[in-house]
Amino acid sequence: MSQNTPETTDESVAASTSKPPQEWVTGDEPPTGAQLSYLETLAREVGEEMPADLTKARASELIDEYRARSPRVES
Repeated sequence: MSQNTPETTDESVAASTSKPPQEWVTGDEPPTGAQLSYLETLAREVGEEMPADLTKARASELIDEYRARSPRVES
């Protein structure tokens, strides 16, 4: 017997489970080491300085912004 349930894709699951960084429970915590490392690389590539007093949420937003501007990251 077959079930008539809609199939989900990775994209649809991600879209339904992702929250904006401002809504993260841990968004006010300091950024992770991985975030800082990647953000430093991206900031250098786009000619920006690393802001002081970053939170996890703000680091995530800046990563998205700098990735969009980076010449080596494909959109």
